[in-house]
Amino acid sequence: MTSSGTKTIVLIHGLWMTPLAWEGWVARYQAQGHTVLTPGYPGVADGTAGVAALRNDPSPLADVGVREVLDHLTQVIGELPEPPILVGHSFGGTFVQMLLDAGYGSAGVSVDGAAVKGIKALPFSEIRATFPVLKNPANLHRAVPITAEQFHYAFTNTLTEAESQAAYDRYAVPVPARILFQGGLANFTHNAATTYNFANDDRGPLLFIAGSKDHILPPAVQHENYEKNAKHSAAITSYKLFSGRDHFTCGAPGWEEVADFALNWALNPRAGELD
Repeated sequence: MTSSGTKTIVLIHGLWMTPLAWEGWVARYQAQGHTVLTPGYPGVADGTAGVAALRNDPSPLADVGVREVLDHLTQVIGELPEPPILVGHSFGGTFVQMLLDAGYGSAGVSVDGAAVKGIKALPFSEIRATFPVLKNPANLHRAVPITAEQFHYAFTNTLTEAESQAAYDRYAVPVPARILFQGGLANFTHNAATTYNFANDDRGPLLFIAGSKDHILPPAVQHENYEKNAKHSAAITSYKLFSGRDHFTCGAPGWEEVADFALNWALNPRAGELD
């Protein structure tokens, strides 16, 4: 149990990343006295050693899907003494949304989150960023690496080439392609892995954060998700757009503003589009 005024925060990483991507957020939240957990997907370990190991041998990720990750996260969160604050980036934001729907978490923040089933926004930049994986059906049972050039377009398009290369070298790992296929084909799949109840009045408060320069998951995806939740659920739903930020918002310069906004909102949720 955390002491008065402090919380347990669970940070959930996205695709092509490991828990190491949260290193700045972990230190910032811990300095405020909060307990911070960063569970990796099955087959994903923390730290720079985990990044190197997965680049050398990505086979532990080869058949990891949405359900495997969600089951692992519910086990971790279900063992906590009180409902935590959930913060997820990219597909980690999707997992936050689904966890809240399943009754886990006191509040949730989806940062640049991927779509759940029912979201139709599919900007061209998202297609371009994911096409290298989705173009080959044989990738379904593989873990597919991302090149430095693809990473610069999809994640770090507001950074210089040198800055992007440094982020790529430290954080990027192959992606469990099965998760991308499950998410990308959800609207055409019966009982899709990312099925979600937009009309759940009992879920915890949910905030969608978007970056105006995000290529892989542009604001249109988060805003449609926000609008559909706000329309159909009585639960608190909010949306915040950060101008000039790309998909690497958890580590790009100025990440502190996003981290502070996310936590402050989760500690005192409010509904609507936020200035």
